[in-house]
Amino acid sequence: MDSYQIREQFLDYFAQRDHQILPSFSLIPQHDPTLLLIGAGMAPLKPYFTGEKKPPHPRITTCQKCLRTPDIERVGYTGRHNTFFEMLGNFSFGDYFKEQAIIWSWELVTEVFRIPKDRLWISIFQEDEEAFKIWSQEIGISGERIVRLGDKDNFWEIGHGPCGPCSEIYYDLGPETGCDKPGCTVGCDCDRYLEVWNLVFTQFCREPDGRLTPLQQTNIDTGAGLERLATVIQGGDSIYDTDLIYPIYEHFAGLASVGKKRQVIPLRIVTEHSRGIVFLVADGVLPSNEGRGYVLRRLLRRAERFGQLAGMTGNFLTEVVPLIVQLMGDAYPVLKQRQKHIQKIVEVEEKRFQETLSQGVEILEEYMARLRQEKQRTMPGEWAFKLYDTYGFPLELTREILSEQGIEVEEESFARSLAAQQQRARGARAGLEAANSIYQESVGLTTLFNGYHKLKSKSRILALLIDGKRCPEANKPGTKVELFLDRTPFYAEGGGQIGDTGTIIGKRGQLTVNDTFTTPSGQIVHRGILQQGVLAEGDLVTAQVEEERRRAIRRSHTATHLLHRALKEVLGEHANQAGSLVSPDQLRFDFTHFTPLSVEQIYKVEERINSKIRENLEVNISYTTLQQAQSAGAEALFGEKYDPESVRMASIGEYSRELCEGTHTSATGEIGLFRFLSEEGIGAGLRRFEALTGEKAYRYTVDQTTRLKHLSQVLRTPPERLEEKVQEMLNEQRRLEKFNQEVKQKLASYQAEALLLKAQEVNGVKVISEAVEADSMDHLLMFTDEIKGRLNRAVVVLGAVEDGKVLLVGAVTPDLVKLGLSAKKIITAVARQVGGGGGGRPDLAQAGGKNPAALSAALKSVSSLVRECR
Repeated sequence: MDSYQIREQFLDYFAQRDHQILPSFSLIPQHDPTLLLIGAGMAPLKPYFTGEKKPPHPRITTCQKCLRTPDIERVGYTGRHNTFFEMLGNFSFGDYFKEQAIIWSWELVTEVFRIPKDRLWISIFQEDEEAFKIWSQEIGISGERIVRLGDKDNFWEIGHGPCGPCSEIYYDLGPETGCDKPGCTVGCDCDRYLEVWNLVFTQFCREPDGRLTPLQQTNIDTGAGLERLATVIQGGDSIYDTDLIYPIYEHFAGLASVGKKRQVIPLRIVTEHSRGIVFLVADGVLPSNEGRGYVLRRLLRRAERFGQLAGMTGNFLTEVVPLIVQLMGDAYPVLKQRQKHIQKIVEVEEKRFQETLSQGVEILEEYMARLRQEKQRTMPGEWAFKLYDTYGFPLELTREILSEQGIEVEEESFARSLAAQQQRARGARAGLEAANSIYQESVGLTTLFNGYHKLKSKSRILALLIDGKRCPEANKPGTKVELFLDRTPFYAEGGGQIGDTGTIIGKRGQLTVNDTFTTPSGQIVHRGILQQGVLAEGDLVTAQVEEERRRAIRRSHTATHLLHRALKEVLGEHANQAGSLVSPDQLRFDFTHFTPLSVEQIYKVEERINSKIRENLEVNISYTTLQQAQSAGAEALFGEKYDPESVRMASIGEYSRELCEGTHTSATGEIGLFRFLSEEGIGAGLRRFEALTGEKAYRYTVDQTTRLKHLSQVLRTPPERLEEKVQEMLNEQRRLEKFNQEVKQKLASYQAEALLLKAQEVNGVKVISEAVEADSMDHLLMFTDEIKGRLNRAVVVLGAVEDGKVLLVGAVTPDLVKLGLSAKKIITAVARQVGGGGGGRPDLAQAGGKNPAALSAALKSVSSLVRECR
């Protein structure tokens, strides 16, 4: 049975038992800032478990793509750990519970998948007598094959809230895959007992004081890793033997060096990470140094490093993309749709890291040279960690390169440095959780947004927060307050559109709203300052949005849709939205593209948008099903999850259709004017376009026209000839710069002859160390090159003072470099005397300093420095 059939049979099994099949959600979590990526089948369904949202059906089944990295360092070293995986699951929300979940899981595993019963073991929570009774009496499992485990392994909880015991089904891969320890059994950390299915029985609530109280509604949350199920069903010993992964492993094995093909661990790591890389990029993640972009970068760089360790060359990660799309594209069509985009992003990042890696090799070579000079055979762990942290070198790669030179790594200090970094990361995560916890009391409060067609609404205050704590009222003017209303015309920040501002007025008090946003649980928060009087929970108030600001935001949002369509027409369909910020009369739009836009392309985009504004196209908002919207050609953003039964579609004539929850103009003519402001690269394959609309666009145009007229007057040239005039001036400037350079070169030649006469002989080396007149470091380098070119066995150090600062250049002729003299060491010692520092190569170095008064004495010390070196 292949993996595609396993996936389909699992979903069909539960569909036949009245479960609704939901498609996989994106790896990018929606409306949950506490999660970086989806790492479990239940994660996208969390609002259904907490009661924040009603599930579309009390029984659900999914095959959810997941990615998590806590065990990344174990990937490749075991046969079961992975970062990317597919999690099969069945879920119940207040419907069936423990007994039915256990019966169905056993039936599916043993009767549908035909996994031998004598190879299966069961784990339960040590105090869960109900689960033991079901497994032993209902299913007929003998007591010795049911293993009781503690809180760490078999009780699922995350802080306060819903939690419960769990039960797992394990498959015995056989003693040959185990650790050979006498006590090896279920729960051992070796590869012998493979967990294939985890059944979580959510039946308790963990109270803040630590007590467990029964939940009114019990839930079922199960997860079976497709890769692990395939391992068992297809008779493999590890996930790398499955039809999901083995073809990729074989591909990379064919690229490895002949002598390194047996290096299983590097090949496994490259194979496993390559799948996660492809799926992350397909879902809209781009490499960066923070957030989920850093997760992608880390996976790609780790795969690149271990690929090189196995002897692979070229862009081997880019080249494997078509194979992964071929293997997974039928189950996940987005891979086929975005294949070219995925390949381009991976290629850009792969080449960039190869350059970084070569820099790391240079640093490592400097470390080795230093160790040889100091006659040391052990590299400090801190050095190895710097290579790991800054240049992406795995410890294994550093260890291998050093071993060829007979050098070891001091690994204890490396481990300490790594542990300190991980502790900092844990602290950052804890801070994020604490920041979001203040809104937990608001869970259950719902606000009706009625602001699409009105800017003023009668509302009631549901809750009030001051300093993150719920209070019955706010009564001190100047107090920062967060309000929850039963209904509101205020648009909460989302979809790139910033939140509304305005006022909330009651009979006894008034609040100025400075921002509107949603909590991690989806509630709308009005953040502002109490201006006067008292506002309390239960008060009837009037919520009033700032009208002109909202009107300006609508202009920018509709213009953003026009920009998206225009970019696709001018650049190509690959120009997909990757982020946006819609603010009053100004917008920022991030999109996928690989080169800077030309002046002509920017003009075409701007002209196309203004043409559509002049046409005054009607903007129509409609609600339809996701399928109907996509059939109509509506753009759906990658990473967004839409309700298949009801989506909001914004149509601009026949020109643009997008799924959008934001606010818009009724026609494009209301935008008034669209003006380009800037365009720049912000990451690999990612560009940013900024523009103005409405009043700001008009003011910008007036300002630019005024500047143009003023420039025309200054240059005494008609506006239509300004470009020609500036080009003439630039040509003249270049001619004068060339002439000036030639004059400087001649002067340097004359001065060099004078300086040659001042050369001193120090242990057979000619030394010139003088102060000269130079207006820049480049000028000083010119002097140095002129002198150095006329000498053999020479050391030249020149200094100058410019703008109250010391400039220094040092040079050593090639014959002396071979004998061990270093311009870098000499210039560093001289620079220290003038209160500065510098660096460079053995043959040429430069430095700066803060103390011009010490320059003369510093230059006089050069002879003694050369004498010490010789």
